[in-house]
Amino acid sequence: MAWIVKNLWLIPALPFLAAGLSALLPQRRRQTAATLAIGSMIGACGLSVWALAHAIKHSAPNAPKEFYNFVWLQFAAGDAGLLQLGWVLDPLAAVMLVMVSFVGLLIFLYSVGYMATDENYTRFFCFMSLFAGAMLGLVLANSLLLLFICWELVGLTSYLLIGFWYPKPAAAAAGKKAFITTRLGDVALLLGMVWLYHETGTLLFYDGGAGCLEQSALAAMVAKTTNIGLAVSTGIGLLIFAGAVGKSGQAPLHVWLPDAMEGPTPVSALIHAATMVAAGVFLVARVYPLMSAPVGDSAGAATALQVVTWVGAITAFFAATIAMAQNDIKRILAYSTISQLGYMMVGLGVGGVAVGMFHLVTHAFFKALLFLGAGSVIHGCHEEQDIRKMGGIRKFMPVTFLAYAVGMMALAGVPFFFSGFWSKDAILHAAHGWPVSAGPFHLAFAGVGLTAFYMTRQMALVFWGRYRGYPASETRVARTPELVRVRAEHEPHESPAVMTLPLVVLALCVVALGGVGTPWAPWFQSFLGAEPAAGFTRDVVQLMVASTLAVFVGVGFGLAFYGYVQRQTAAEPDLLSKALPLGMYDWLAQKYGIDELYELTVIRFNAWAARACAALDQWVWNGVVTCISRGALLLSWVARAVDECALNPGFDRSCDGLRGGGRWLSRLQDGLVQHYLRIMGLGLLAWVLFWIWGGAP
Repeated sequence: MAWIVKNLWLIPALPFLAAGLSALLPQRRRQTAATLAIGSMIGACGLSVWALAHAIKHSAPNAPKEFYNFVWLQFAAGDAGLLQLGWVLDPLAAVMLVMVSFVGLLIFLYSVGYMATDENYTRFFCFMSLFAGAMLGLVLANSLLLLFICWELVGLTSYLLIGFWYPKPAAAAAGKKAFITTRLGDVALLLGMVWLYHETGTLLFYDGGAGCLEQSALAAMVAKTTNIGLAVSTGIGLLIFAGAVGKSGQAPLHVWLPDAMEGPTPVSALIHAATMVAAGVFLVARVYPLMSAPVGDSAGAATALQVVTWVGAITAFFAATIAMAQNDIKRILAYSTISQLGYMMVGLGVGGVAVGMFHLVTHAFFKALLFLGAGSVIHGCHEEQDIRKMGGIRKFMPVTFLAYAVGMMALAGVPFFFSGFWSKDAILHAAHGWPVSAGPFHLAFAGVGLTAFYMTRQMALVFWGRYRGYPASETRVARTPELVRVRAEHEPHESPAVMTLPLVVLALCVVALGGVGTPWAPWFQSFLGAEPAAGFTRDVVQLMVASTLAVFVGVGFGLAFYGYVQRQTAAEPDLLSKALPLGMYDWLAQKYGIDELYELTVIRFNAWAARACAALDQWVWNGVVTCISRGALLLSWVARAVDECALNPGFDRSCDGLRGGGRWLSRLQDGLVQHYLRIMGLGLLAWVLFWIWGGAP
């Protein structure tokens, strides 16, 4: 066994160690905490590249998995009582390790500048290191139990980081919302994990033929059915997918993801690009053999994958429509993330692991670029996040503008030099050939145009036109020296090099990544075990042209609404609100009212149930307990009365009689001889008299 395979645990151990050491540091040791965090990510990235090189060297069709398992717990005698954990190195894990560690490293470097003035700087890097370590552990896990442990650590650290600025009520509420919402999916994942262990007797993915994802276990689960006629493999797969729905923000458990913007921007970049939301997609990819297990006549796709595809397609479309009417620069990107995660689920459902994971990797880079770019804009605009109060800042922040433009074009799918175009087209091509239904393709195709539209809208309102961030009162007075000075204080400024350098690196990666997954050189797909692509066939070219037209139509509408007719003040109504009929713009701005719907239904029902339980406890169970206690008290009073009024007096009189008899008898034995002689004489006299009176013949 290669050294890197046996010691793969070192990759997450380094960030965990940095988090532990940072937790012991005083707050003033800011530089030490940052050095530990960044150094641990450099080490993890280096080991991840080593692991990727090893995986490339040993990759081959149908190559056996390289894993290392060990006994973690023994709860009964024999092999059946052993609980094992382990880690696995395969192409899927290798790619994810490099992506998470490299993008995480750039975000950590960016954080040095972004969080420079924060008083909780040391604590921030402690939580970030813990977050990165948990995600790296999740990626390399060869056991669903180990994956679940790291999964919950990711959930914990997301709560800590989203609510990092906890004195803000919105941040504290967002942290709780994320934690509670994702727990709903986690309960289903836990049930699926227990069910899987019951069926296979193991939670190891690969174990030399005895793992739960290997042929013998899959065949047994496919052959068994539940009481409702569903194959056991399908039921377990759907429960596991429910966990992915919560973690990756798929409908209907997507509501926590936009509110996660309340955390610092580096946290948003880490959550939305490389770590938390990618965990759900990765989980589906990891258990793909279970999801795709054929069950009878499944119309060309397993039932679990059909559910994955439809949920992803619906999420991709409706999140893109919401993003069109948002005004917070980070919230637009948040709904974009939800939409792109839907695309990844569609890719997994219709095209397999390689298609979905290629978009996950490219998205990680351009979405990290966009979030860090948004953080640079917010930093340069004096913590302003409303795009209506920006405008024209490309001349103030040229590096940020160029890097952000690269990310925008990659997300919008502009051909041909951006990786997002190739990964998005691979999903569309797979969805177009899906034999089950054309619905997911149409939803995904419509999302392409919507994505191009809302990203053009954001670019136009943020970077083009005139700057609208000056105080309103200053735009109506003459240009005095005092006004010039005040306006200069409100003008945007470029971020420091420690923040712009990661943007440049990510922009270069966004362009370069497209070369590993094009139809004529599909190295990424081949590495992950997919069948070689057919190249530029007629269908591929036609679909490429159609998607390119959809992108240009979206960009054209964006320019028509926001490029040529430029907003002059922040208070102007949005032009889209006039174009959309029947108040649809307000509906989109309110996110279809889903949060309010949950407030009126789920949350209100939960509050009602809590009040009902409190009333039941107070008036029913408390009354029952009170009656029982008072009955016990009444019985104790009766027992006391019987004891004091009946038993005690009788016992006392008996004792007095015994004492009197004892005193009388004690007089017969007073120790005086003359008394004894007198008694004897009286007795003798009595006997003589008795004998004379009645006993003589």
